[in-house]
Amino acid sequence: MLPQKEIVGKGVVKAIFLVCIADGIVGLSYGSLATADGFPLWVPLALSTLVLAGASEFLFIGIVASGGSPLTAAAAGLLVNARHLPFGIAVKDLVGRGSRGLLGCHIMNDESVVFGISQPQPEQRRAAFWICGIGIGLIWPISVMTGAAIGQFIPDISTIGLDAVFPTILIALIFPALRQRRTRLPASVGAVLSLSATPFVPAGMPVLFSLLGLLAWRSRK
Repeated sequence: MLPQKEIVGKGVVKAIFLVCIADGIVGLSYGSLATADGFPLWVPLALSTLVLAGASEFLFIGIVASGGSPLTAAAAGLLVNARHLPFGIAVKDLVGRGSRGLLGCHIMNDESVVFGISQPQPEQRRAAFWICGIGIGLIWPISVMTGAAIGQFIPDISTIGLDAVFPTILIALIFPALRQRRTRLPASVGAVLSLSATPFVPAGMPVLFSLLGLLAWRSRK
């Protein structure tokens, strides 16, 4: 087993910190949008703590704010979060069991999964998954409620580009993995499928089509 001080390197911790900061910026914009659309404070608070999934939360308030049914919005959010099924399979050894497993499943998100499965050793994978998951689990609701409280002072995120911060950081994080053809092929296929579906499906749905890129990975095995 690796020495405790070497379980997670400084570079990984720094990357996790930057992703958490990016999540916090997105959370500010989400909380601001929620209050701007007329939702009471308890709605973004409940969503950010109980759902803890930014894409489905944005989708929920967007559908309801545009006149859609809350049940329809919830169903759309569940469909977007269907990607967590393969995520759960990928990190089943990292989330733990029993009550710890329940918490591990709750903090499982795109970022914690990426950091978890990208580490070379089991101890490193587990530590990175939990550090990232807990970090986002704390900063997301705090930033959402802060954004909701001061939403009237935050301009439109599309005007100042806040909506582009988080995906930009994620793209920077995945570049090292794309050096391997075994990863680059399914990622490219998934990206093409997702972009092709974008004009025809609701917001948040194209990412599900990118999962089909895994078929290209299987064909190379």
